[in-house]
Amino acid sequence: MRVAVTSPFFYLLPYLKDELLAAYPDCKFKETFDPFDKEELIEFCKGCDAALIGLDRFDDEVLIKLPDLKIIALCSAGADHLDPSALKKHNVKMGWVAGINKHAVAEMTISTMINIMRNFHHLSEQLHQGKWPNRRGGHLLQGKTVGIHGCGNIGQEVVKRLKPFGVHIIACDRIKNLNFYKEFDVEEVTPEELWSKSEVLTIHLSRNKSTIGLYSENVLDKLRPGIFLINTSRGRIIDEEALFSRLKTGKIAAAHLDVFETEPVHNVLDLFKLPNFMGTPHTGAGAREAWEAMARSGIRNLSENWIPEPGIYPYD
Repeated sequence: MRVAVTSPFFYLLPYLKDELLAAYPDCKFKETFDPFDKEELIEFCKGCDAALIGLDRFDDEVLIKLPDLKIIALCSAGADHLDPSALKKHNVKMGWVAGINKHAVAEMTISTMINIMRNFHHLSEQLHQGKWPNRRGGHLLQGKTVGIHGCGNIGQEVVKRLKPFGVHIIACDRIKNLNFYKEFDVEEVTPEELWSKSEVLTIHLSRNKSTIGLYSENVLDKLRPGIFLINTSRGRIIDEEALFSRLKTGKIAAAHLDVFETEPVHNVLDLFKLPNFMGTPHTGAGAREAWEAMARSGIRNLSENWIPEPGIYPYD
């Protein structure tokens, strides 16, 4: 089986490349971290039976030009960059393990909460500029009501890590996680309750038709005044322009985005000019251990895969 490898993990960590070649000797590797555009992706995958990918987008326009492709194995926690109806149409199997990077993203989320509540990122930036800031006050995480929007693999790991901080945890998910909520003393709430009650709110949603643009101007105005808002899931869920205006007025006290409407971000967004905004370049899974786990799951996914079926993720 000839495998086109676009995931950067095998480029960054050569020993993973050796592990892959031991199992699948006929591989071609993308030797750069830069993402492919659509035509480059098609050209790279031509003539290959399988693709081992990161966040490359495969839709009908791509798959129709890759008649030899039979398997797409993912090295990612989400699968929203695949069009499941196109996979089914072209009889292409997908291999994927949900939440494979959950520990890394959960750790980042907790650290981010403390960071933006204490304004550490801005204070550090001022020190780098040779300044010694006089106003260094912030807020404790302890005692706050923390909302989890999306209590799946990653959301649940965030809950577990929050418990020692003495917070009240509320959660909203389309799946009833009643046993988990009972075990970890989580209050199940509606979206409206989540938005009005949370003092800190972290988003862990997959990107689909129901979540794209969910955090619109209307929803951002429903948030509790002075909230701390975090999104380490997917871009295009929060309206960035609306977020900017509410950060500027203080309606939202501070925010962190690890994901953006357009990635990579090449230009300086207005958000980056605000002292109460922290941005990171989609690095929630940016830990060597997480990269190893995702890469090795991708290798396994070359042999463990299926045709997606309606009603099951990544179908909406």
